[in-house]
Amino acid sequence: MKVDYKYMGPSRCTQVDNQATLGLSPDLSRDEKVSFCGKLKHPLLFRDAMLMLREIVISDTRKKPKERTEYFTWLDEEIERRVKAHKEYMPNVRESLKKEMDSCDLEISHKKSEINELLNIQRNLQKQINQYDAWKDYYKIERDFWKFIKDRDYSLWFVLDPVITVHNDQVSFEAFSIDESIYGCLSVSMDEFDLLQTPKLGTTNIDFSAKLEKEMQRFRSYTDVTLSVNPEGFAIDSDVVPEYIEKKIDLPETWIKGFNQVSSAAALSGIELKLSPSDMYDICAFLRKHKEKKSPRYMKWILEPGQRVQIVFEPFGTVLTLNAVYNGSQKREEKIWGRRRWLVIEKLIPLAKAFYVRILGFGMPQFICADMGTMQMTVGFSSWSSNDWVKGTAFNIMAGFTGEGCYTDIYKLMKDKRCLSMEEITKTFSNKKNDKIKAGIGMLFRKGEGYFDIINDKVRFRHLCNTPIPEELYKVSDIELDVEKISKLTFDNMKVRYSHKQEFIFTTTYKENGQVSSTEIVIDQDGQITKIDCSCQKFRRGERNLSEPCAHILALYVASYKLLKLKNLEYDKEYKINDIMEMLL
Repeated sequence: MKVDYKYMGPSRCTQVDNQATLGLSPDLSRDEKVSFCGKLKHPLLFRDAMLMLREIVISDTRKKPKERTEYFTWLDEEIERRVKAHKEYMPNVRESLKKEMDSCDLEISHKKSEINELLNIQRNLQKQINQYDAWKDYYKIERDFWKFIKDRDYSLWFVLDPVITVHNDQVSFEAFSIDESIYGCLSVSMDEFDLLQTPKLGTTNIDFSAKLEKEMQRFRSYTDVTLSVNPEGFAIDSDVVPEYIEKKIDLPETWIKGFNQVSSAAALSGIELKLSPSDMYDICAFLRKHKEKKSPRYMKWILEPGQRVQIVFEPFGTVLTLNAVYNGSQKREEKIWGRRRWLVIEKLIPLAKAFYVRILGFGMPQFICADMGTMQMTVGFSSWSSNDWVKGTAFNIMAGFTGEGCYTDIYKLMKDKRCLSMEEITKTFSNKKNDKIKAGIGMLFRKGEGYFDIINDKVRFRHLCNTPIPEELYKVSDIELDVEKISKLTFDNMKVRYSHKQEFIFTTTYKENGQVSSTEIVIDQDGQITKIDCSCQKFRRGERNLSEPCAHILALYVASYKLLKLKNLEYDKEYKINDIMEMLL
């Protein structure tokens, strides 16, 4: 998707004595002309949070290709060996080929002079043309320049400007990493500002350059900082009129889809742990001091009710015991891959009062919320570094955001109210079915017209792009259609059993194209999936976990999630859907 950004001028930070103004230039191509001006009460806190947000933007933890020196050494030796064999065993063939080649060369030499004369004429004409061509070396120089920038500083080569949204109660800054595995959202409460003018609500992109980052690093405790988002740009003390800055960026489709899938994942329930800054420091310090060189590379969280949380770092086998206590009712173990990405949290350790970690289950994303008083930083990690938000689970299906529902009504409501909880939206449309309301909210997320605030558990209105997202990026997917197609069959054939481990075991069978598939999902009391299995070919050919589920598993999960609040079930007794309906009635 090609997006054109237009700024009145570059964002800049001006400082006179101890008064600094951080001027952020908004995108002028948007319909909503967002403006904001307020004096920060904690400028250093804001500085470090924004610098961390930029680190997320330029983050790229994808595996870099290695130099294949050993292969090329073997290749040279193999070539030399074959040359020797050729000289030893094929002298007669070489002699005959040489005679044929000599005859061909003699024939070609007669025509060579004519070809050379034509080439000389061509060269002379090209030289005369090049003398009057001022751009003859432009493209070569441009390619060399961009290659140099890409090799030396990737952050200058490709940076996607953050998205800023001015709400009634806060100002939020959202960003997505280059490798599409990390999402960051900085929420700054209005209590943090001494407002100098009435804000104009809306969403825009801001020009956040590397130069602005360096200027922000100069903030000190004695500096009074004013945050200004001004559509008219920021003039300098000269007679030169600032020129418009235009950026033409071809946004990857996966970047847009991933940005929108984060909200669906954030709406899922999971285990939430409260970690102290010292706990987070211990985790980051271990990751900083230990570099794994072999598999497995994950950290296993061991959670026992009433006990301190333990983390096992593999492949070292080291156990780290945190001060945090797990208050759940069931023992569980959670594995997390891509753990080195957690080091982006380091900057916030001395600033945060507490960290709230939400774990959604095996093969699912994780969210970390840093509580800094009037500022909150939310960081979302995909299940592992090489697995972005699009390649993984269809989170909108798992959250119940299937179909389009009453999207038009949801859009009008959110554009007017700007921020509402799920319950408030449901009460507003009390005459509509809950499935249609959830589907409408999900379509709002997929179109980039809203996001889920995991800190306040609210849906917030915002336009991700300055132009509508193409239909192919948000339309209902094939797997979603399959889930809707088999949803009724799933519900009719579903069985549930409550085990002694206090887990719900849901099973069902499907008959498609003459083949019978059996599907099973195990869900604990926290609503987390602990085990999945399906005998269909699609699931067997994939990763066989939640990073690549089939339609059968997703349909069973959607149907079973409504029955997790069942009580007074007998252990290991199998209940059919008719039995469940009688219990509910």
